[in-house]
Amino acid sequence: MARWFSLSACSQDLGEATIPAVSSKSSQELEIPHPWDPPTAAVLGLVHLGSGLALLHFSWSGLVLCLLLYVLTCLGITLGYHRLLTHRSYRAHPALEVLLVALAGLACQGGPATWVAVHRLHHARSDQDGDPHGAQKGFWWSHMGWMLTRPPHKLDPGIKSRMAPDILKDPWLAGFDRYHFGWAALSALALWAWGGWSWLLWGGCFRLMLTYHATWLVNSAAHLYGYRSHDTGDRSTNCWWVALLTFGEGWHNNHHAFPSSARHGLARHEFDVSYAILKCLGHLGLVWDLKGIPKQRAGPGQ
Repeated sequence: MARWFSLSACSQDLGEATIPAVSSKSSQELEIPHPWDPPTAAVLGLVHLGSGLALLHFSWSGLVLCLLLYVLTCLGITLGYHRLLTHRSYRAHPALEVLLVALAGLACQGGPATWVAVHRLHHARSDQDGDPHGAQKGFWWSHMGWMLTRPPHKLDPGIKSRMAPDILKDPWLAGFDRYHFGWAALSALALWAWGGWSWLLWGGCFRLMLTYHATWLVNSAAHLYGYRSHDTGDRSTNCWWVALLTFGEGWHNNHHAFPSSARHGLARHEFDVSYAILKCLGHLGLVWDLKGIPKQRAGPGQ
């Protein structure tokens, strides 16, 4: 039973201290030339190539599967990796935690410790030297370029232990972080076995391509386009069309202002699908302790 309650215990222990301190480094150390990352470039290249081939193997069942898995894996990222594990914005039933992490693993964006560490580093150095995908370097870098290289955070063997110690303390999450690629590979094999090339290319490659770019738009477009409701000291914005594609993650300026809030869409017109789902799950008793924003900092209509 210890495993099933470890995540909630970590959440309680962390409280508001969701972003560990980052060791100071000079700009020269943080901005050294970045060597290429051939394995990541190869994976992304194959996904985009497979997305093109999917057009030659179209089927309605493949398209429906693609859209269904897009919704599920995106929610795994936003509700699981992001709002639950990274920021501890709420607590959840252990079975739901496992489900969300498993869905996030199908997005092929790294294991939980890796994803959490990189995102916490982004918040700690948002749009400054050391931000893994700082928007000050332009749209291409913040959207996709940073994935194709090996900047210091990828070459640092201790980043996960410093930025995501709570994740590594959980045996199941630590194991899933090591073997998440095997889980994704098994899912791809299952798609091919059950639906042939159409399901593999549409439910696998095309869906991953959509999920990747939707997630990356939060790093790029939601730091360049849109409006700002809060002075956060970075370039984060609220971008309605990114929020539409990512189920509420595009209300990014709000999120940077209140990182631990489970709700990202704060104004009446800022609909946050992920938060609406959390509220529904709360009525079912599957999530609780949803964090909000301090009342004294809430603006008109929030």
